[in-house]
Amino acid sequence: MNTLSYQEGPNPNTNVEDEKVIYDKEDIQHVEATAGMPPRGSVANDTWADIKAEAERSEALEHSLTIGQSLRIYKSAVFWAAAASLSIIMEGYDTALLGSFWGLPAFQQHYGEYLPSTGGYQVPAEWQIAIGQGSTIGNFFGIFWGSFLIDRLGYRKSLLINMAMMIPFIGIVTFAPNRIVLLVGEILCGIPWGVFSTLAEAYSSEICPLTLRGYLTTYVNLCWVIGQFISAGVLVSIQSLEGQWAYRLPFAIQWVWPIPLLILIYLSPESPWWLVRHGKLDEAEISVRRLASAEMKDRARDTVAMMVRTNQLEIDVSEGTRYIDCFRGTDLRRTEISMIAWGCQQFCGLPFAGWAVYFFQQAGLSVADSYKLGLGNTAGAFCGTVASWFLITKFGRRPLFIFGMSWLCAGQFLIGILAIIARKGSSGAQWAQAAVMLIWVFSYDATIGPLAYCVVGEASSTRLRNKTVGLSRNFYNIIGIAAGLGMPYMLNPGQLNWGGLTGFFWGPIAFVFTIWTFFRMPEFKGRSYYELDILFERKVSARKFASTVVERDADEHNRATEGLPTH
Repeated sequence: MNTLSYQEGPNPNTNVEDEKVIYDKEDIQHVEATAGMPPRGSVANDTWADIKAEAERSEALEHSLTIGQSLRIYKSAVFWAAAASLSIIMEGYDTALLGSFWGLPAFQQHYGEYLPSTGGYQVPAEWQIAIGQGSTIGNFFGIFWGSFLIDRLGYRKSLLINMAMMIPFIGIVTFAPNRIVLLVGEILCGIPWGVFSTLAEAYSSEICPLTLRGYLTTYVNLCWVIGQFISAGVLVSIQSLEGQWAYRLPFAIQWVWPIPLLILIYLSPESPWWLVRHGKLDEAEISVRRLASAEMKDRARDTVAMMVRTNQLEIDVSEGTRYIDCFRGTDLRRTEISMIAWGCQQFCGLPFAGWAVYFFQQAGLSVADSYKLGLGNTAGAFCGTVASWFLITKFGRRPLFIFGMSWLCAGQFLIGILAIIARKGSSGAQWAQAAVMLIWVFSYDATIGPLAYCVVGEASSTRLRNKTVGLSRNFYNIIGIAAGLGMPYMLNPGQLNWGGLTGFFWGPIAFVFTIWTFFRMPEFKGRSYYELDILFERKVSARKFASTVVERDADEHNRATEGLPTH
């Protein structure tokens, strides 16, 4: 009898030591009996024919659920996905905080140098670059660290370890006596942030049903915005403070998050997809039951069967689960889409918007007005992300991504044109630049800002998701580092002093990737991971993803065409 068995030891197709899946179908066994797990009536005792039937029932159910039904049935999944994504608030908070500190007088005086040409203090451009990119450098290495942990320990334990690391690291940046220590603290904080930035995305995409997948993955972007909004509010409130606590207090506020998040994470369930990939089918069923309401208790078996079937299809058609396998076969295209989707967040001009408060000051607005506009900027970003949930439901991923890139490209050129007018002495053009920036940020967070999180979570295969998300995020980080090297020089009055003319730098770049979006970005709306596997395996054109029908036995068709047994 051909069997589908789960056993200790590595998969011959991968170098991950604790991979436990060896497929050869008709029966399924789980050799490791776990205390307290149901010994009978679970997927672990099913034939392959049973698994197919159960998987099809699960797929049909997910396609039939409305958003309201999904929210009612999977409210626990929504809660745990939202809880895991709260870790992103910390990174969004610090990123916005540090970018705004360059214009904070107390921070400038402590970490900066006197600039005779302006009669005030400025942090040298090279230190703005180093400190500003410190967390991104840590983020880069943190992503690989997180991938290593998640492969071996799962999402839950990985999040616990890195959240605990944040507690001492926050202390370093809060009490940094000089620029060197501040830089070290930012790099160290960036390591767990790198884990959070990919883990929250992948975890949310794995524990939520199809109808809620877009909302919960884009919620990650909302957490970024919430962090930035809190940061802007804190900066406005500390304007009256003098001395070192004007910037130490905003850093210290970050200690509010780790303890409650550690408690929530400890209580959260592991991703059932991760458990299936590691052969822990009974535990996966228990996890599914925790993520759904009592009425779905008997359907947990079907859900896990759907995961087993999808996982098996990916084993059949993929090269393995190493990083190099992200660039082989059909996974190469999936990796390209994921990397460029996240890269578009940078290519559209986001690094420019990240310096909004500093830009407002260089455009001629007062420090107080600049920080108030910065707060308005983040409020617009929050509203934009909420608006994206309705737009994604109505228009899907592809049309909204194309429209978003097109308008963001045009917005950069418009800021540049207004900068030319402002330099001719028009005070109205200064405020017009600020107004366009506010509209630009709202549009970004209504379109590609949250959409990139959604696309990356859906484009990657389930077996390579953690690595694909990590590679994509690091591509984003590399572009961010490169942009971070240039932005201080573009805006700093002691350097190029471009101001709004920076829009002419980002506009052409955004145009190039708007064209890429039209030809390469597929539509993922309403597709299960199983259906997406089939569409990518058949090399369906990006423009035909939405209209292509995937038949029920598509995986058997693929096996037959590749000379594999169809059982």
